[in-house]
Amino acid sequence: MDSGSGHLGSYTAQELAKACGFTAAGLVALPHREASRDANRFATWIAAGHAGTMQYLSRIHDSGELVRARVATPFPWARSAIVCFTSYHCDAPLSTETQNPRSGWIARYAWSSRVDADGRRRPSDYHKELLKRLKNLDAELREQFGAFESRAYVDTGPMVERALANAAGLGWTGKNTCLIHPKLGSFGFLAVLLTSLDVRSEEKTAELVHDHCGTCTRCLEACPTEALITPYKMDATKCISYLTIEHKGSIAPELMAGMGRQVFGCDICQDVCPWNRKAPISADTELEPRDELVNPSLEWLTALDEQAFERVFNGSPVRRAGFLGMRRNTAIAMGNSGDRSYVEQLKEWIESTDEGLRSAARWALSKLTN
Repeated sequence: MDSGSGHLGSYTAQELAKACGFTAAGLVALPHREASRDANRFATWIAAGHAGTMQYLSRIHDSGELVRARVATPFPWARSAIVCFTSYHCDAPLSTETQNPRSGWIARYAWSSRVDADGRRRPSDYHKELLKRLKNLDAELREQFGAFESRAYVDTGPMVERALANAAGLGWTGKNTCLIHPKLGSFGFLAVLLTSLDVRSEEKTAELVHDHCGTCTRCLEACPTEALITPYKMDATKCISYLTIEHKGSIAPELMAGMGRQVFGCDICQDVCPWNRKAPISADTELEPRDELVNPSLEWLTALDEQAFERVFNGSPVRRAGFLGMRRNTAIAMGNSGDRSYVEQLKEWIESTDEGLRSAARWALSKLTN
């Protein structure tokens, strides 16, 4: 057992992570061997303005370094990271297979739900669910190793999770900038447990998964807003996921046509990836899809007032877009539908006090009537 030496080994980390509900896991000693390279890449990306309005990504530490560039900057005590992967791949259509212009598209990661003890299906937020699993993993490690310092994060920590996942041997970064697991594909959540535990000396360097994208450029060719500016590099300010979730207010007219019917997030660059064709379907009962979120009708989304929006999406990642943000996105989808039956609704929305919704409705109305 690793506990005999007081050093953490990959077998123990992986088996405990799986026992806590994760699909796969990897262990990496910190700082990992490509830490400087990854920090420089992140700094270059930030300096180019590709993070858009996501100011939390460019936060500076007291030392003058970017907080997220290196784990050692905010967490100098961290000696290891257990990076966990949870598949959310489900037996449902891909966005590229369903082209109904009267429906919107919500990214499949946000479909998650679970059945409560009373038998009712409710939205589930993967952040909360995976954080519970990380805390259980932390507790299991403490039983073996005693007290140590740790931090658990699911999309919220000051680090680049994908870089840590690469270093932990979970997969490679694809040309679409997503982590691709060689067996599980890219439809997966990443969760990280940082610890002050040392890694066994013979495992200080994790076995990396080499890039298997080859000559394939399907993701770059499929991106309708040309957010993938070169292989392995994304300009988030053009990414549909960023535009529909993170970006608040008005969206540039030249990007709206490319947004198609995406109302929350985007799966296109993953849907066309060959590595997701053979990925197994997840059996995670805490992250099962909600049928009403798969190809939701634009009429249904439009009918939701703010109170109904909060009720339907309470506990769901979709709340991050906000009520007015979803209306703005829905207006753009209406404009891209080519369906003139939305004209009256759009005329109502151009009177909105919200500039983002107003400008989107104006653009959509012009597209449908000119």
